[in-house]
Formats: sequence, C-alpha cells, structure tokens
Amino acid sequence: MMKTTLISGAIIGVLSAVWIFGMYRLGISTKPTTDFSPIELTAGLIPLLGLYFGVRAYRNEVLGGQMSFLEGLSESFKILILGGMIAVAFAILFISYVSAMSITDFSGQIFGALLLGLLFSLAVALLLANKHKNV
Repeated sequence: MMKTTLISGAIIGVLSAVWIFGMYRLGISTKPTTDFSPIELTAGLIPLLGLYFGVRAYRNEVLGGQMSFLEGLSESFKILILGGMIAVAFAILFISYVSAMSITDFSGQIFGALLLGLLFSLAVALLLANKHKNV
C-alpha cells in the first residue's frame, strides 16, 4: 500500500473512532433510533474530507498530477477499506466495553456508513480525475 493510502485510511479510521466516542460523551445516543440530531451529519464529513485529501495527494504525489477515474476509484476503495477496518475495530470495542448494545444493533449504522463511503468514492474519483481516454 502506498503512504498516502495508509495515512488517509488511518486518519479516517481514528477520526471516526473519536467521533463515536465523542458523541457518546456529549450524551448523543449512538444507538439506532428514529430521533435524528443534525450533529450526526458531521460523521459524513470525516470520510468525505479524508477521501478527497487522500486521493488528491495520491494523484499529485504518486501519479504526477494525472489520474483517471478508475485510478481514483481504486485508491478511494483502498483508503475506505483501511479506515473502515480501524473504525469497525473501535466500534466493536466500544460496543463491548462502553455501550450497552450488541453488534447487531450497530450493524445498520455500519452498513449505512459503507453505502455513504461508496457514494463518496464515486464523487471524489469523478471530481479529481483529470486523465481521460479519447474515444
């Protein structure tokens, strides 16, 4: 794995872990509920910004400023896999030792984060791609 992938994935994973614990410490429920707090939207900024800056660094530092859509998408997936593994590992520890819920209660949120990450990957790869094939 490239240095940019490791750094960006680690940042996403650690910030997501801090966000989970921070929400808990602020008294905002980490359990799935029908109540919605606007502060929960900040969770989406972590992977979005992490992916954007990670893929941009990959394009500029590794690829010399030229990147195709598929190269960006591939790098996005690598970053998300690493960040997701760190975040899920922390979530499991959080659920086991801090929160009084089971992993099945949290699985819906993990699945939602996966879908959001896939959408962000597509958006970031499209936004940063600057090498196009002539048809």
